[in-house]
Amino acid sequence: MINIPKHKKLILFDGVCNLCDSTVQYVIKRDRKNTFMFAALQSEVGKNIIKQFDIDTKKIDSILLFTPENSLVSKSTAALKIAVGLGFPQNLMGIFFIIPPFIRNWVYDFIAKNRYKWYGKKDACMIPTPELKSKFLG
Repeated sequence: MINIPKHKKLILFDGVCNLCDSTVQYVIKRDRKNTFMFAALQSEVGKNIIKQFDIDTKKIDSILLFTPENSLVSKSTAALKIAVGLGFPQNLMGIFFIIPPFIRNWVYDFIAKNRYKWYGKKDACMIPTPELKSKFLG
């Protein structure tokens, strides 16, 4: 069981993916309510959640959203819920919930499958600055 404060949500991301790292930086800059915390999928926290929810990392390997209610969403649903949680104007992305998940996830999977080719990959997970360390779980 992963314990995070009740008012927080945990974004699990691919720690070696440049696109994922840029997305985390984007969320940090726009998270005015300080809602989101972060952990790399490769971290102990990430591995524990993957194990707890029996996630097949061959099918889901880029973004997960974990909440204190012990729920986990992935792919386009996770991305859209994160956008909605950032407030205006990012919350306007919620309009895409009207698109059926199988279509949203097809687009999401296409981007996820090509993310290393298009955006590159790091040798190691990013290390947060001291100011941001409290937002990250290891």
